[in-house]
Amino acid sequence: MDLKTITYIVVGATFLLYIGIAIWARAGSTKEFYVAGGGVNPIANGMATAADWMSAASFISMAGLIAFMGYGGSVFLMGWTGGYVLLALLLAPYLRKFGKFTVPEFVGERFYSKTARVVAVACLIIASVTYVIGQMKGVGVAFGRFLEVEYATGLMIGMVIVFIYAVMGGMKGITYTQIAQYCVLILAYTIPAIFISLQLTGHPLPQIGLGGTMAGSDQYLLDRLDQVVTELGFSQYTTQVRGDTLNMFVYTMSLMIGTAGLPHVIIRFFTVPKVRDARTSAGWALIFIAILYTTAPAVAAMARLNLMDTVNPAPGQYLAYDERPAWFNNWEKTGLLGFDDKNGDGLIQYTSNPETNELRVDRDIMVLANPEIAKLPNWVIALVAAGGLAAALSTAAGLLLAISSAISHDLIKGVINPRISEKKELLASRISMAVAIAVAGYLGLNPPGFAAGTVALAFGLAASSIFPVLMMGIFSKSINKEGAIAGMITGISITLFYVFQHKGILFVADWRYLESWGNNWFFGIEPNAFGAVGAVFNFAIAYAVSRVTAETPQEVKDLVEHVRVPAGAGQAQDH
Repeated sequence: MDLKTITYIVVGATFLLYIGIAIWARAGSTKEFYVAGGGVNPIANGMATAADWMSAASFISMAGLIAFMGYGGSVFLMGWTGGYVLLALLLAPYLRKFGKFTVPEFVGERFYSKTARVVAVACLIIASVTYVIGQMKGVGVAFGRFLEVEYATGLMIGMVIVFIYAVMGGMKGITYTQIAQYCVLILAYTIPAIFISLQLTGHPLPQIGLGGTMAGSDQYLLDRLDQVVTELGFSQYTTQVRGDTLNMFVYTMSLMIGTAGLPHVIIRFFTVPKVRDARTSAGWALIFIAILYTTAPAVAAMARLNLMDTVNPAPGQYLAYDERPAWFNNWEKTGLLGFDDKNGDGLIQYTSNPETNELRVDRDIMVLANPEIAKLPNWVIALVAAGGLAAALSTAAGLLLAISSAISHDLIKGVINPRISEKKELLASRISMAVAIAVAGYLGLNPPGFAAGTVALAFGLAASSIFPVLMMGIFSKSINKEGAIAGMITGISITLFYVFQHKGILFVADWRYLESWGNNWFFGIEPNAFGAVGAVFNFAIAYAVSRVTAETPQEVKDLVEHVRVPAGAGQAQDH
């Protein structure tokens, strides 16, 4: 059976599964729509959280980034994983104890202000919409290659699938769909990795294969990769860094606190029955996430080595364009892989010098193309396509739910019409979701220039606006509404300003060609890393404004105390 037919069968089967779950788990109340009724099992919620969190950025983009950035790509591993730990320890249990549906609702209650709630909604929408653009690209890329349809057609199909199970099921439908999507994406990620690790190193576990020797050789895989990339003029894979130490540190911090501030992940912890369950589900999610995240460095290194060995089979030798393999031709049709014969010799010269380099490789194709490059069976390639779509759709649904909840619950019910009936609020939620999907689809087709190149920007926006206000709301009684509002506005504004000032230079695979563009950057910090700086401004402004304005009311201080201190703490115990 040919690849296209198998892919249609595998992807079609997963889509039918998602739609079937949505019909079974149809939301009948606002509580089911927003938080799945609040009764999700912690292990199931951990799996759904892992799928919600591991987006197309994790499945498709992360290994591609590491493949071209080498050691410098570790900022994504450290940042995203560390951010999840921050979320699990510092935010999730306290927000669950607070017991509200959404992040803006917490901000509005804690800072006793509808204005603060509206500002939080604006920050949430800006960060979530920016992030959902990346998911839409993931859907379009996967459809475009494996189902051989136009990018726009693939994107429209993905929108329809999300519309069916998200609008119908809300958080309840999304939760159980995400459990299925996690199973699909983790199998799709690990099975090809095992095959390729066996091919290259003889080890079935990619994590061991990454540090092992090449099959039939005493040369270590990473030594071989270093040798190949340096022969073509690229930076050594195992020592390449992105900028200086300060930039690496700030980039990692921006990803960490941005991850901890992503509203579509935070809202997942409102779906479990108790505070203890929030902690338990966070632990399970970390286990489920670790399976993919410990595999990603091996996938990245092996994909880069396979690509280099294909186009540069021996030192000084280049692949003739007329003799290119089938996978090259297939991906060339998508426009994500290209050859520009600059010297007219018909050879694909892949070098580090942009003046002479003739190969254009979109980093997002590396995970999806790797099984084809390695000549794996068609069913494995089809499974990878289904996994990429599962990752993109699961996170897109979570983001769209966060956006629609912010509009229907926080703006319409919380500010505009507090007396709206539950039936009308549920209708407003579904309409908001439909509109959000339409806007996300439009931005996926016509991405704004400042966001098209990266998903890291979304983390920077969340880092500079949402994370600080949540931390101050939980751990500081002195921050008042004026401080919170000023901090959020300052943080996200300064980050957006910095990004717009440097738009168009958000990503280059090799840092050496980015350095010359970064001479006017603030202390050498690139735009995608600036969220951490915006967060510092957020904290500073919030504290400064709070000191010169009215003190936080006593009842709000008592609320903070209640959220932070476990029930029964400090009470005498009978023996």
